[in-house]
Amino acid sequence: MDRFQITLARLIATFALGATVTLVATAPAFAQDKYPTRAVDMVVPWGPGGGADILGRLIGQRLENELMNPFPVINLPGASGTIGIAKILGANPDGHSMAVLTADTVMAAASGSAQWKMEQVLPLAVMIRQPSGLFVRNDSRFKTWQDVVAEAKAKPGVITVAITGAGSPDEFTVAYLAKLGVPMLGIPYPRPAERYTAVLGTHADILYEQAGDVRGFLEAKQLRPLLFFANERIAAQFPDTPVSREFGYDILLPQFRAIVVRAGVDPKRAALLSSMLEKFAASPEFTKYLGEQFALPDSFIGGKAAQTFIATEFEAMRKLAATFVTPAASAAQK
Repeated sequence: MDRFQITLARLIATFALGATVTLVATAPAFAQDKYPTRAVDMVVPWGPGGGADILGRLIGQRLENELMNPFPVINLPGASGTIGIAKILGANPDGHSMAVLTADTVMAAASGSAQWKMEQVLPLAVMIRQPSGLFVRNDSRFKTWQDVVAEAKAKPGVITVAITGAGSPDEFTVAYLAKLGVPMLGIPYPRPAERYTAVLGTHADILYEQAGDVRGFLEAKQLRPLLFFANERIAAQFPDTPVSREFGYDILLPQFRAIVVRAGVDPKRAALLSSMLEKFAASPEFTKYLGEQFALPDSFIGGKAAQTFIATEFEAMRKLAATFVTPAASAAQK
């Protein structure tokens, strides 16, 4: 072999070695950029069958189709949703855990019931917003909201209301009404099915809920609304049902449900998930879902705007919580 052939052979060998080293060195970087690398837990901090569960499964299925990766739904009910949120906060901030955050849980955090801070949560998008209301069995002794007011004043604390849990908007609404001379007793049921069964089975008199979550019961004439917490009547679906503003009640606490991850997740991964949610929100499937839930047509709030919205709601709830001493707040102070 002449000198030229030897030199060429060395060059080829050196290049091959260098290419191998480069591939080995950059392989971990490519692996780190890949996301998701395993199943992403979709934590629903409520039991099966409710609005949060429906949303979690809807989003989980959509993301699974978009990212070709499993998004299993994990139901972790309890403590007004704070247990489920604590679950994702205890996981690594790598984007492989996400959760449905509801107004109930934000209220619990605002009232001091949660063992974590809102700054630990990163909202990706607000998906749905709905007015809350009070519902009764179709054959209930209460034909109108005025009937409730009359009995509550005559028999304080006898009327029971099925609520989600301590420190929730449900509990604060019941406390607010009591201050205005409509004293009722809130009974917590963390699982949606338990709340519905309680009212349908006459174990509780009234249900605090959103119309979309009990649509099937409304259409089957098993439940009917008595009052919505809103400024204007829901003319399209419930034109004959009065709203809180008509009685001078200055409390709304509408329900909203958002998708969140733990703060500290790689911004690129958070941005990817946010973009997937925004894309879904623009689909006919999502529009249909909002209609079925009797939700605001413009429910969706994405990105930074979602973070601002939830921060504003949290502050309003914190101020409201400071004006009431509910059973949960009282226990937290002891």
